[in-house]
Amino acid sequence: MRIGIDARLWQESGVGRYIRNLVNGLLILDDKNEYVLFVDSQNCQKLKAQSSKLKAQIKNGKWKLVATEIRWHTIEEQIKLSKILNNEKLDLMHFPYFSVPIFYNKPFVVTIHDLIIYHYPTGKASTLPLPLYQLKHQAYKYIISKAAKKAKKIIAPLECTKKDIIKTLNIAQEKVDVTYEGFDNNIQQKNIDFSIKNSIENVKYLLYVGNAYPHKNLEKLIEAFLEYKKEKNDNNVKLLLVGKEDYFYKQLEQKIKRNPDIEILHNIDDNNLSYLYQNAVALVAPSLMEGFGLTALEAMFNSCLVLASDIPSFKEICGEAAIYFDPKNTEDIKEKIKKVYNLDTQKRKEYILKEKKRISAFSWDKMVKKTLKIYEDCNSV
Repeated sequence: MRIGIDARLWQESGVGRYIRNLVNGLLILDDKNEYVLFVDSQNCQKLKAQSSKLKAQIKNGKWKLVATEIRWHTIEEQIKLSKILNNEKLDLMHFPYFSVPIFYNKPFVVTIHDLIIYHYPTGKASTLPLPLYQLKHQAYKYIISKAAKKAKKIIAPLECTKKDIIKTLNIAQEKVDVTYEGFDNNIQQKNIDFSIKNSIENVKYLLYVGNAYPHKNLEKLIEAFLEYKKEKNDNNVKLLLVGKEDYFYKQLEQKIKRNPDIEILHNIDDNNLSYLYQNAVALVAPSLMEGFGLTALEAMFNSCLVLASDIPSFKEICGEAAIYFDPKNTEDIKEKIKKVYNLDTQKRKEYILKEKKRISAFSWDKMVKKTLKIYEDCNSV
């Protein structure tokens, strides 16, 4: 088969990590099929320079890079991308994100990571004026629905996401396959930033990792934490928020007004993040909805206790290895924060042991093998 992969989001964090691990895994595991990678010209050059395996596969004709500057979520994507894909005479195309050209009529697989856009539509999640946001929101929903209907197969990261796709988009059960995603397990703690070490020295902190979009529910978390802090009256207790600096974090920073009990860190690399996980009292994940919940996996790998909202995705990932709360109930969040701070050493060890058992189900290698099987199933139909 000649298989195309849309890798235009290569450098992004969430979907980009999924694409990078998929491509790197296919380079190792599959020497039978041919692959065409669609990526922007800057990353085209980087990939050729960084990956000797890819360079060798390009040389022997098994892999090809096609540069395209077409951005996702654009009119240009909908009008021009199909022609670029068709030029490559593909047997199958994989869109690792829902942004599929509606006029693309060749066989394809699409990965739908979540349907948050269906369940939490709010103008607060955009910097656009409300009328423009509403128009864009309806366009996204139409593109997702169209892609789901036309795809030969849909890939979901969790069983609960599969159920949501089937119910919300009215899709046949047999059309959706689940491939658990993985986590990076080869991170070495070296060159830890001195300012990070200094900021957490002698501090018993809760750690949040992720963006500050409305469905992440950070305002409710902060409210519950400050109530706990007021009750506890301990200067060594802190809430640490880690995420990419953007409009939403700037809005949050204005609301907390340099509260000394809450610290926001931006642009933290994997080494420093691993250090933060390993020294935290717990990771706290208050989301109202998640497509996968990678941070919970990362925390468990780093022997960090997980305190999470009782939503299906976290329960599927963590099972009995986490402490759960109602994300809409400030009092419940506060009480569970109190619970993790008061947890004795033995009980904490029991949770960590459960975590080690849970993470064995999740690996990029397993994800790649199952994705390859999906490609082959599409070809045999």
